[in-house]
Amino acid sequence: MKKNKILRNIILVLAAIFALGVYYYVTLPAINIHSSGTWGAILVIVAALMLLSALKQIQADRKSPVEGMNTFHFDFKESTLVFKLLGILLIVLIGAYGVGTLLSSPFFNAAKYQRLLTIEEREFTDDIRQVDYKTIPLLDKDSASLLGNRKMGSMVDMVSQFEVVDDYTQINYKGRPVRIATLMYADLIKWFTNRSDGLPAYLLIDMVTQNVELVRLEEGIKYTTVEHFGRNLYRHIRFHYPTYMFAQAVMEINEEGVPYWICPRLVKTIGLFGGVDVKGAVLVNAITGESQYYEEVPPWVDNLYPADLIVAQYDYYGMYHNGFLNSLFGQRDVTVTTDDYNYIAMGDDVWVYTGVTSTGGDQSNIGFILTNQRTKESHFYSCAGATEHSAMDSAEGMLQHLKYRATFPLLLNVGGQPTYFMAMKDNAQLVKKYAMVNVRQYQVVATGDTVAECEQNYLSMLSRNGVVDGSAGLSGTETAEGVIAEIRSAVLDGNTVYFIRLTGDDMFYSVSAVDQPLAVILNAGDRVTVTYHPGQGSILEGVDVALG
Repeated sequence: MKKNKILRNIILVLAAIFALGVYYYVTLPAINIHSSGTWGAILVIVAALMLLSALKQIQADRKSPVEGMNTFHFDFKESTLVFKLLGILLIVLIGAYGVGTLLSSPFFNAAKYQRLLTIEEREFTDDIRQVDYKTIPLLDKDSASLLGNRKMGSMVDMVSQFEVVDDYTQINYKGRPVRIATLMYADLIKWFTNRSDGLPAYLLIDMVTQNVELVRLEEGIKYTTVEHFGRNLYRHIRFHYPTYMFAQAVMEINEEGVPYWICPRLVKTIGLFGGVDVKGAVLVNAITGESQYYEEVPPWVDNLYPADLIVAQYDYYGMYHNGFLNSLFGQRDVTVTTDDYNYIAMGDDVWVYTGVTSTGGDQSNIGFILTNQRTKESHFYSCAGATEHSAMDSAEGMLQHLKYRATFPLLLNVGGQPTYFMAMKDNAQLVKKYAMVNVRQYQVVATGDTVAECEQNYLSMLSRNGVVDGSAGLSGTETAEGVIAEIRSAVLDGNTVYFIRLTGDDMFYSVSAVDQPLAVILNAGDRVTVTYHPGQGSILEGVDVALG
């Protein structure tokens, strides 16, 4: 009997260890006192041990006859010492977690939360160059996803085996804004038959040209966030870095096109559970699984600080200027970010853009912030004007008869003016037109079938409304002077367009009479100065024409 009891206890212990291993393998908590997952795992273990102890006590009671019947009651006072100790431990752990959470909260640490993000006030025109319309990213994530799925559907050798993961991370690659998307196995059977070779390619979508490239790899990608067992990325890094806490991993490619997973390491800087920040990242080669932790990541990495974390840290910065209670009651100088954000490519980095507004919800911004996703360098630009969603409503109102929907805007410098730029899409998520809305005067709205036409119309509206003087601030343009050798006209979409060729020049410059009425009275032999957008072809788009 004693041997059987010992054997049962050994089996019970082994079963508990196995269950604990399965729990760890599935949930992957960091072994870290600052991790809520670790505390949750400990609480689950203690609760499970209490349950086993209670079941054992009930089993013992069932073997004790009372008036000819088995008993099934459970009395805490009559329970075993082990059960009581586990119960006390569970209460202590819950209490410690609650106290730790409270002491880590903004209520006690408002000043520390406010200092999580350092903001530098800057001038918009000093930092943001006037836009070159040939480098404006035209695709949002939804449009990129549509193009990516279409490209995948056309690859007959892959479409039945693989699907596209809907991540589409924005990065800068060789000086151009692109989105990258990984593949996944179409189903479990496809995983069994293809996993030895790995995923054969990734998608690269140029956000300017809208070109979609399926980049085939000599050796397949074997580590992804949607893999199974040991090649699942999160399980892979957990076993190599058991004490690290991680943010969501994103895929990027280095300058040679090799895919890497960027796994930002999270740290808690305030108390046990507060002040979430990033301290370096683990970079995992998606093909080989080789990993290395960098406290300072390589320059080609764009996505170190998650956008949601940046927005949350600015909200702390804006809310707790004057303490926690002021954020609830007086709300003096309290500011928050607007409802969404977008990305701007500057230099070799990606910057998160979001508007800043007061807590009153008055549909107006007091400015906006730009934060570098690699370094967390943050700038604030004071610029009172419309919120992004108000600008989207204005653009949609211009085309309400077409029922186009605006994408969340980019913030651009057009003609020296902070300007919201957005694509206008139909119900099929196809881009049909483009719109520009002045941030300060959101009644100034221009649309166009092309980015160049939209910009031309917008600059003309700025001039007509006295926002800019004449052709001052025209961006991405050049000028040509000379005598008109030939002038022709044509009616396009109901508007008269004049085509001007200068003496000694084979190029024609198109000028719309709607935007430049002077074109109507021009004749061969007149000396003019034409401002135009440079490009290829025999006809270039003119922006402005002046005599002399």
